[in-house]
Amino acid sequence: MTEITKSLSNRNTISRRTAFAALLASVVTVISFTVPHHALAEDKTAIKVGIISGEDEDVWRVVKAEAAKQGLEVETVVFNDYTQPNEALERGEIDANAFQHQPYLDNQIKTQGYHITPVGYTGLWPIGLYSKKHTKIEALPEAAVIGVPNDPSNEGRALRVLADAGLIKLKDGTGILATVADVVENPKKFEIKELDAGIVGRSVEDLDAAVVNTDWALKSGLSADNRIAQEPVTDNPYRNFIAVKTGSENEGWVKKLVAAYQNETVKAEFDRVYKGTGVAAY
Repeated sequence: MTEITKSLSNRNTISRRTAFAALLASVVTVISFTVPHHALAEDKTAIKVGIISGEDEDVWRVVKAEAAKQGLEVETVVFNDYTQPNEALERGEIDANAFQHQPYLDNQIKTQGYHITPVGYTGLWPIGLYSKKHTKIEALPEAAVIGVPNDPSNEGRALRVLADAGLIKLKDGTGILATVADVVENPKKFEIKELDAGIVGRSVEDLDAAVVNTDWALKSGLSADNRIAQEPVTDNPYRNFIAVKTGSENEGWVKKLVAAYQNETVKAEFDRVYKGTGVAAY
């Protein structure tokens, strides 16, 4: 091989090495830019959480302060009915919500196809039977009109309260999504009136009694003095929780958000706001 041929061969080898090195450097550069971008997507420092208007707004002011201590900025988005927070979460308009229990979410997933996962319990509000006309369940007259929430999960819950109080009997094997069609015994011929969860509490004046969710009972001016029956707290499946879009449950900000709620500082505010009508569920 001549010196000229050797020189050309060496140059070609160097060129190939240089090209390979440049290609490798470009791959490393792409990876180095991709990884931080992915990490930033998970480690959010500011989020939006959907809640229901009312007393919970006071509780979440304390949660926001606790989250700020961990470097997480929380903006609460306030809704006025139960159908909106899950829709907003599914659309990505909020990052989390805190307003529902498992039977309600199960029904929402079944009917709406949502991709939502619970990540941490918040509180339990035992549902009760309220009346401004009668002071005990035994005083309910023949053919009394009793209001119940009309959404699937809460209607079944309300009917269970009536059944546990001995006012009606439900079909054997009836689950938590019972409806009035599952009532097999109604000895005093009560008229069970299905109403929107937000309306049933405000309708107590016009009814003999009504099964009302605790948050709506407070909004409707009802108190423990008006409650003539209540579901048990032990082994209750209706604990509320913080929920996020499925796939986000292991992200760092989620753990910070749950920790910001599940602490003694928030529990103290929870107890102050709900005056014993709700209990911490974590």
